[in-house]
Amino acid sequence: MLADPRHSPVGAPVRERGALAHNTGNQATGGIWTVTGPGGTAVLKHLTPAGDGRADWPASPDPRHWNYWRREPIAYTSGFAGDYGKDAGIGAPALLAAGERPDGSVELWLEHVEGTPGTGLGVDGLAEFARRLGAVQGRPREVLPWHSRRFLRSYAGRHEAGPLDWDHPAAAAHWPADLRRGLRTIWERRGDLFALTEAAPQTVCHLDVWPMNLYRRPGGEFVLLDWSFTGTGAIGEDLANLIPDTFLDGHQDVALLAEAEDALTGAYLAGLAETGYNDEARTRTAVAAAGAAKYCWLAPMMLRRLAEGRGVASANYDAAADAEVLERRRPVFAMLVRWARTALET
Repeated sequence: MLADPRHSPVGAPVRERGALAHNTGNQATGGIWTVTGPGGTAVLKHLTPAGDGRADWPASPDPRHWNYWRREPIAYTSGFAGDYGKDAGIGAPALLAAGERPDGSVELWLEHVEGTPGTGLGVDGLAEFARRLGAVQGRPREVLPWHSRRFLRSYAGRHEAGPLDWDHPAAAAHWPADLRRGLRTIWERRGDLFALTEAAPQTVCHLDVWPMNLYRRPGGEFVLLDWSFTGTGAIGEDLANLIPDTFLDGHQDVALLAEAEDALTGAYLAGLAETGYNDEARTRTAVAAAGAAKYCWLAPMMLRRLAEGRGVASANYDAAADAEVLERRRPVFAMLVRWARTALET
């Protein structure tokens, strides 16, 4: 934890209760901790312009960049995060305090949210969230100067893979030949998928909607965490992230994937319809294109790691063995291949 927090809203001394799971490779994130003090419990998030992350997760000073390091403090201090979905029952943690440190980095002090985490919601709970999200995103929204632009092209398109062995024995043992061909098509036609997503009807998205960033309060309100990427995106782009990311790292039993795809998509369309937006065909195409585009890099990255003798699980969220991860992700990849075919053939 930070050795000398400067803006504690819970008094001093502050004691760390535990570090929270997060992407430790992101240069914009110095750390996230649950802390306590004489005045209670809070979450402390440290945002930095140049932290100790990986080169492929650079923090940026550009307000439109996908990883603009000040975006999340602005989202909270401006009231954007709290207001984004309040009419539909989607909130954000309360902002308790925020302030700069002597080195120019920022302390963000947030409410410690109580309730059911997204990993424990089940299909029905996630579908109810998807309906409310549709009710938020079907309405026109103002694009603000600090919102990210063309997120998928910047985030997913930054990955490079080099030569790939699409028939690597470990992958071939779990992924049939047709699936591997489909994954290769997604990778090789990722530019087309980015273009299809950008041509879809646009809205303002959260852009990191997955179970690790979701809670439900005992009263029923959903709470979205981590507003670091928020910006312009396609209708359905957040849904296209939520469905596969619920299963890729084992947060839900992958046997529920087909049920979740149908339930969450139907619920999101119903939420859109509540706002008067009823273009189901374009929404489904946008979801298909965005989902395939978002994860275009994942199978290539796994193949590269296999070739290098490294594990394929997500370092910060999953400790499973390679065989388990390869098998668990097979039906998710099959869905993404189907989505890509739908989008590219429309």
